[in-house]
Amino acid sequence: MAAATFNLVNPLSEENAKRKVIRPDQTDYTPGEEEISRATLIWRAIKLPMYTVALIPISVGTAAAYLETGQYSMERYFITLGSFVLVNVWVNLSNDVYDFDTGADVNKKESVVNLVGSRTAVHVLAWVLLALGFIGLVWVAHEARSPRSILLLACAIFSGYIYQCPPFRLSYSGVGEPLCFAAFGPFSTIAFYLLQSRTSELPISSTVVWTSILVGFTSSLILFCSHFHQINDDKAVGKISPLVRLGTETGSKVVKMAVLGLYWLVFGLGLVETLPYACLIFCIMTLPLGNSVVSFVQENHKDKTKIFMAKYYCVRLHTIFGVALAAGMVVARMYATKQLPQALYNF
Repeated sequence: MAAATFNLVNPLSEENAKRKVIRPDQTDYTPGEEEISRATLIWRAIKLPMYTVALIPISVGTAAAYLETGQYSMERYFITLGSFVLVNVWVNLSNDVYDFDTGADVNKKESVVNLVGSRTAVHVLAWVLLALGFIGLVWVAHEARSPRSILLLACAIFSGYIYQCPPFRLSYSGVGEPLCFAAFGPFSTIAFYLLQSRTSELPISSTVVWTSILVGFTSSLILFCSHFHQINDDKAVGKISPLVRLGTETGSKVVKMAVLGLYWLVFGLGLVETLPYACLIFCIMTLPLGNSVVSFVQENHKDKTKIFMAKYYCVRLHTIFGVALAAGMVVARMYATKQLPQALYNF
């Protein structure tokens, strides 16, 4: 049997090379993009910072379980984290595969398919990793005696499927952000909360629901900002992302309103005590990060050589905000029935 070979010297296979078209309006990369090292392209392809979209829902869900019950399992936390990371690798790899099929990634040098040179190998690997990740999640759900959690996680994975995979490809219709919100917000975060149960399924309180909404909100902001630098390529293949419809000027205003809305929502939830006061205080402390996202997008939305970094600003906000949310719930449980202002006064 002939061994499978990968063209690692020339990242584009012959088929890819035939499809590669550089358009006059291609501006998704800097003028010197050709000189970017292969190591840099591989780092971009790995998208390591993006895996906070797995870390934060699990951390917030676990912290919510600790807030509600005073119990948590670090063993389940790490098994769930490893399994959900594999699911997210499937999302990224299969997205590269299907964007390659439509031509959306024809000029995207950090596409895994373009780097490896084999669509089939990437496609098979993606689905193997999804199977392994889902098996891990089912095992934890069985240990937690929580059928609802696996149903919610199945819904999250299905949202990822219809987002990118044929025949649906709903991301091409501009509804990727709502799907991202649902998958990484309510579906995943509430499921990870339920996976911390010991003897019976945990009740789902308004606090748990609202924290999952906040996680989904910051997750979908990452996806929204990832479209700024690839509007031309999206238009060329008929991918109608929100920014294709809105343009970068209006898109920058949407980012500003979204970030302001995020903090006003936290403030309101803290005032009515749906969120513990500790969450309110810790989340408000992340305001400078929110301001940096708004400032960067407003200043650079027309500069296609810089706006590429907007999604990483959002990743930073998503991560630190999520950590603040989780830490607030842990601190609130440590003080039990005391509200934070009273606890600090007594301290």
